[in-house]
Order: sequence, then C-alpha cells, then structure tokens
Amino acid sequence: MNDVSQPVQPASVPTLLVKIFGKDRPGITAGLFDTLAAFGVDVVDIEQVVTRGRIVLCALVTMPAGRGLEGELRSTVHSWAESLRLQAEIISGIGDNRPRGEGRSHVTVLGHPLTAEATAAIAATITGSGGNIDRIFRLAKYPVTAVEFAVSGVATDTLRPALAVEAHARGVDVAVAEAGLHRRAQRLVVMDVDSTVIQDEVIELFAAHAGPDAQEKVAEVTAAAMRGELDFEQSLHARVALLAGLDESVVDKVRAEVRLTAGARTLIRTLKRLGYQVGVVSGGFTQVTDDLKERLGLDFAAANTLEIIDGKLTGRVTGEVVDRAGKARLLRRFAAQAGVPLGQTVAIGDGANDLDMLNAAGLGVAFNAKPMVRQAADTAVNVPFLDTVLYLLGVTREEVEAADESDAAVG
Repeated sequence: MNDVSQPVQPASVPTLLVKIFGKDRPGITAGLFDTLAAFGVDVVDIEQVVTRGRIVLCALVTMPAGRGLEGELRSTVHSWAESLRLQAEIISGIGDNRPRGEGRSHVTVLGHPLTAEATAAIAATITGSGGNIDRIFRLAKYPVTAVEFAVSGVATDTLRPALAVEAHARGVDVAVAEAGLHRRAQRLVVMDVDSTVIQDEVIELFAAHAGPDAQEKVAEVTAAAMRGELDFEQSLHARVALLAGLDESVVDKVRAEVRLTAGARTLIRTLKRLGYQVGVVSGGFTQVTDDLKERLGLDFAAANTLEIIDGKLTGRVTGEVVDRAGKARLLRRFAAQAGVPLGQTVAIGDGANDLDMLNAAGLGVAFNAKPMVRQAADTAVNVPFLDTVLYLLGVTREEVEAADESDAAVG
C-alpha cells in the first residue's frame, strides 16, 4: 500500500485563533465546532483545559473562504458563546505556532506542597537556560502535586543540572528526561528493597530477635555502610555474624514484621499493567525477598542468603554476595533476561551501595536517599510515596485510578 502524503499547513496561510472561556459544562467543544463547521474551516490546532470547573478552549482554524465570511463567523461565534454565558475572543493571524527549538525535554516537578515560589523559580531557570515552555499539565494532585513542563530549545543535559540546583534550594523534586518514544519504552524497573520497597532494614529486624546489644551494633554498622564509610561486604559479614544461633523460626517472624513503603503496591501493580517487568535486588536476604517476589508478583528478585544448618542461623551467608557492584551486575542480568536494552531500564534506590545500579540504568532514581546518592542520581524523590515514581515516567494519577477501577469491575 502506498503512503498517502498529509497536507502541511503553510506558514503564510491566514488563520483565526478562537478562544472560549467560562463555566464548564457538557457539549461546549462539540457546540463550538458545530458552529465553525458552517463556515467550512479546517482545524489546525486545539487546546482545552478545565481548572476548578472553568474551561479554556482554544481552536486555531483556517480563515473562511469568501468575502465577508470572517465577520459573519466572528458574529456567529460570539452569539453562540453568549447563549451559553461564555466569553469568546477571536484573533486573526498567520500560520500555526512557531516551530519548537532543538532539544526537547519533559520536566516533572513534584511538590508536597508545590508552592508558587518554587514554580516561579523552576520556570525562570528553564528560561534562563535558553529553554521555552511549550506546555504545562498536571499529572497528579495527591499524594503530591505533580506537574510536567514540555520544554524545547535547550539540551536535556544542560537543563538537568541547572534545575537540580534550583529544586534543592526550593524543596521540590525535579526530574528531567529527554523527550521521545524511548520514554515509554522503559520496560524494566529494578528496585532496592531496604528503605525503598520496604520501610525497614531487614538485618535490623533479624538483629532485634538477637537482643538489644546485637540490634544496636547492627544499626551502627548499617548506617555507616549506607553512608559509604565502610566496605559493604565486610560490614555484611560482621553484621550477619551477630545473628549466629537464632532459630530459623525467626524468618517467619521477620517476614510478618516487614512494612511495605507507602505506594509500593500501587507502583508495582501499575507498572505490571503497563507491561513493565519489575525486579528487586537487595543487600538483605533471600529469606525475605523471595517472599516479596511471591506477594507482589515480581519478575525478578536477588539477595544474599542466610545460611541455616540444623534449624539455626550460622552467622554466615552463602553464595554470591550482593554488594554495590553486584546490584549493577544483577540489573544487567535482569535486563538481558527480560530482553530490554540497558538504556530502557529504571533503577530506584537510597543507599551508597545502590549507586552503581543507579548509574548503569537508563534512569536512576534516588528515593529518600542519602545526600551523596541524591547528588549522583539522575533524579531524586524526597517524599515518602514510592508510587510518585510513576509520574517521572509520564503516568498520570488519573491513569492509575482508571486502571484500579477497571480491575475492580473485572473482579
């Protein structure tokens, strides 16, 4: 079959911008275009926004052919608008919108709350970097306010560091992603477990069953390791040694004590509906991650394994140690198994031992992370809701809720 060429709107063709605003109600859009249809005009562009029950509808159309028809169109549109207690503005001009500049990005801003001051600062930084804001729309209103700016005229790599500095100063989270089809092509998400998918540090839960002294020592070593002050493998062996002698029944107790991070189920459920594969990697233990894999329907899970002999924890781990380098290695392994290019993966984590994984992924997200991790990652989320990562991928809250309602109806 031969391709059919589509007509291109010449820049010199006279056009009319028809703007309607007022109280929203059903039928406004259809009514406007029914009115315009009588004059044989072609639609060049449409934009409609409804905010707190007020509609702003813009239609860019070609000038009607024939002497005197422009004046008649103006009169007819104004009369139609007045009949619905709407206001109309009609502006004549030439052609379409000006071409967008080279370099296009999606700038996602998360605020809890999102203040006018922060929004002004982000917009000014975009402009000061040489960019133009082509469009703004809201992705979510809770649990955070999330808005997305479509920006052109500046390279993503130039815009990202400038906005990172401003976001930190204003107390908001900003993610800058290059525009293009690849954004929706990210098909594998791999997450850290402790303090990311779950609220807890698993080894501290085990240590709590070994007594207060062990618990305190484990917490101290864990904090130092997450700050990057200790070699992870050495710290792992030191901490696990404090668990020696615990009965294997403690595994079930720890599984019951694990608390999922707010939004974790929603994030994973939504990603799975969208066709993503989802995995976890952990410096913790398979005794917990295997359970999470089954409970949450994950595709991949990897962690260290506590050695258990004769019903007792030996204080050792078996098999390949999952450390900082191991997490990045597992991300690559999962991507190969999933058939997903590494550039189309997303990694999420909070600690220093997540850095290699975050840097290896197409998009690295620092989730409520330590300062050194926030600075090194592509973007940071500093609100306690894991599902806000969806907004960084361009998924709206309305899409999440619609999918939930669809599942409920089928169930």
